[in-house]
Order: sequence, then structure tokens, then C-alpha cells
Amino acid sequence: EEDRRMIAGYIINKFRGDVSLFDDGIKAIEKFTGWRCFGVVPWLKAAGRLPSEDSVVLERLASGGKRALKVAVPMLARIANFDDLDPLKAEPQVEVVFVPPGKKLPEDAGLVVIPGSKSTIGDLIKFRENGWDRDLLAHRKRGGHVVGICGGYQMLGRVVRDPDGIEGGVREAEGLGLLDIETVMEPEKTVRNSSARSVQFGLPLEGYEIHLGRTTGPDTARPSTILNGVEDGAISADGKVIGTYLHGLFSADAFRTAYLESLGVKGGGIDYRADVERALDEVAAELERHLDCDAIFSLAR
Repeated sequence: EEDRRMIAGYIINKFRGDVSLFDDGIKAIEKFTGWRCFGVVPWLKAAGRLPSEDSVVLERLASGGKRALKVAVPMLARIANFDDLDPLKAEPQVEVVFVPPGKKLPEDAGLVVIPGSKSTIGDLIKFRENGWDRDLLAHRKRGGHVVGICGGYQMLGRVVRDPDGIEGGVREAEGLGLLDIETVMEPEKTVRNSSARSVQFGLPLEGYEIHLGRTTGPDTARPSTILNGVEDGAISADGKVIGTYLHGLFSADAFRTAYLESLGVKGGGIDYRADVERALDEVAAELERHLDCDAIFSLAR
């Protein structure tokens, strides 16, 4: 009864077909529960253009056809903020392939992106167990490029230390060794929106930070970004391995175009943020059409 008192009504979501066929269903639910229906929302195609919030969606992602650049993304067990890859997926010349555990990183990938993680040390250990460390080394020997974002950046170093056991019982793990850096986990968590600039291309960036840890080492003398006025990230001596704490790196259209062109791929012509805004507007218009918004807003008041 305590839980029931908190419920004012319900919404049917992702409805396909003729909504009038569900009229009797709404009456039956109202008779059984006493709850009112605030509306029936159809399947919203525009929602598919929004950044995904749940890693379950990765299980349904399939690679596209042959394109100029293949980007391989290892599916870390505790993968986080993987929507960092959405702007690359939107590029017509780019194929983004999410590689599940047990599968090798594709040899024809020109770029490997190691995404964020909810547990850097745990995912680093699993990374090695999958043999991805050997695949990544072979990728580098073939001249391939690597980008590590947040936890992925930390993994690219020589070592990750967790002296206070913030992430769990393992206090230290050997990194992938592609950047001469090391990371120490610290209790204070950085969470903020950030303005930034690409050091390589001198182009503006914007996104956010959400991470534990402090990263130092010789390769940080070649920062990848200026983040809120402070040098951030690291770049290898040959410029092919990049690490940064900035989520949203590829959302900046000018930077994404310049970076892809540095890999020999034509990019651009896509306003990623504007497309997300258009999708949000389309979703909002559909919700306004199918829901009793006045009734819902009155509940909030």
C-alpha cells in the first residue's frame, strides 16, 4: 500500500501499431489498479539518434559495410561513456566495430579506441586475459593509431596504482605500456563540464570529466588537450597514441574532421550536436502529441 500511494498513473511506451486497439487494455488496467493512463507513446525512431545510456545496447550493435577507416573498440566488462564513439559512427567513411570478449581486435582496424571504464584496474586485467594487449601491440607495430579516453587513457600507461583500494582489492596493475605515464587513484573524484582545446590541431573542444586518479609521467610533456586552462593527457613520441581525460572528444566537428584527415580519411559535413538537438526536438514533439502533458506537469507542481 505504501508503494501504491506513490503511483499517480502510468505511460505505455514503445507502442507499435494502431493505438486504438489498446483502448480496452487501458480500461482494464484502470479498472484493476485505479491508475489513470497519461498516454500511449509510439515507437520513436528519432530516439535511435540519441546517445545510448545503457551498455546493453552494445550487444545489438553490428558493424557496417566496408568503409575507409575501421575503428575497433574493445567492449570492456565495465565500459562507461561509450557514447563518446557516436560521432565517429555518424561519419559515412568510418566503420565502428565493438569487439566483444573472446574476439580478437580486427587486424584491418586503422584506429583502436579504448573507452572509459567504471573500474580501470579490473578492466585492465580483463583486457590482458582477452589477449587484447597482444592484439594492440601488433596493431601498433602495423602503424595503427590508438586513442584512450579517461579510464582507457589510464590503461595506456606503464602502471595503475590504487593504494587505498578505492576500486577493489587489487592495489596495482601493469598498464599496456603505450604511453610513458602512470596513474595513482585518489579518493577525490573530478566531475565537471569542461572547455578545452586540441594541442595537435589548435581547435576548440568541449565535453566533460568524470574520473578518479592523477596521471603523471614524461609523455604528459606532450599534452593532447588544454583542459580548463590546464595541460591534459599525453601523446606518444610518434604522435599515434593519444590519451585524454576529456569525454566528448569526437563531438567537436572541426576536430573530428581534422583528426580523421590526419589518418587519411575524409570527414566532415556532419553537425553531430545539431543532429542530437534535432532528434530531441522530434522526440519532444511526439511526446507532447501523445501524452497529457498538462496533467503530468500538474503532478510536479
